[in-house]
Amino acid sequence: MKACPRTIFPEKIHKMKALYLTAIGETAIREINIPIPGPEEVLVKIGMVGFCGGDLNGFKGLFELQEYPNILGHEVGGTIVDMGSEVPERFQKGMKVTVYPYQNCGTCISCRKERKNACQDNKTMGVRRPGAMTEYIALHWNDVFVSTTLSLKALALVEPLTVGFHAAARGRVSQDDTVAVIGCGMVGLGALASAVHRGAKTIAIDVDESKLAIAKKIGASHVIQSNINNLHDTLMEITGGDGPDVIIEAVGSPITYRTAVEEVAYTGRVVCIGYAKSPVEFNTGLFVRKEIEILGSRNCTNEFPEVIQYLEAGRFPIDEVISKTVSIDDAGEALASWADNPKGIIKIMVNFNHPES
Repeated sequence: MKACPRTIFPEKIHKMKALYLTAIGETAIREINIPIPGPEEVLVKIGMVGFCGGDLNGFKGLFELQEYPNILGHEVGGTIVDMGSEVPERFQKGMKVTVYPYQNCGTCISCRKERKNACQDNKTMGVRRPGAMTEYIALHWNDVFVSTTLSLKALALVEPLTVGFHAAARGRVSQDDTVAVIGCGMVGLGALASAVHRGAKTIAIDVDESKLAIAKKIGASHVIQSNINNLHDTLMEITGGDGPDVIIEAVGSPITYRTAVEEVAYTGRVVCIGYAKSPVEFNTGLFVRKEIEILGSRNCTNEFPEVIQYLEAGRFPIDEVISKTVSIDDAGEALASWADNPKGIIKIMVNFNHPES
């Protein structure tokens, strides 16, 4: 039997800092109690947490699922420091981990069909339940994924990459496909990485030249800077007039949603990850005539081990996607600055006093 946790802290230290999203456009650092893990839980000391587009949209009031007030953060790199008595022996103190941040109801039609990522009552950390932008979290051992080689900052990139990998899986991407990814933020780069990994011919599309440079390093066959190049003409040239077999939309705007439907090949597949912030009008005759599939892609399913293995192989430019690293004390200001000027930002990391940069 493992010892009951709690003795790892000096008797008077029971509080920790947490970054709250208190209302639209407002954050605050508050002191909360350090959690006590239950019998089947591990206690994770947070090393790195990434801000994601969902955090940004919640801050801006553009994310329909965001609840206020709430502790932000679900992209985690941390270390197990204690555990309950019923946690399997394969988990040990000192292991570096990332976490699965989704919680499902287990009873809705999605859950009954083993599509738990699309749970009707899904509760993602930092969105509909407390997140990880704090010093310690306690969670069930089944939601912890270990890597013996990845750094904490690399582990904090696993979750957003799984969302992209899941989108490629939803699109049934294969080596026979030409795949275009619209939007080279972190999730879009994950979709691109997965398509490359699957052997597809890939096209990265963005307005930001620096993001396209990273896309090349991931293995994009072609890049298109869509604010200075004619997207339609360039896609036709690359694909011999057919259009891409699969287009993955990773921006979440009406323009890019329509572009995906317009540019995908006849009988092609459009995978939508981003939440459009306003209604989207389609030419329904176009997607009926082309007999295309339009597929939603939400969160991830079983992609965590695949992404960890991918990162452990050294195939992803980890340092180059981290645009900025800040402390917990500066995290709220960094989020506000990102909202004011998103240009060039891929990933902001919050470092909880860990020596890794």
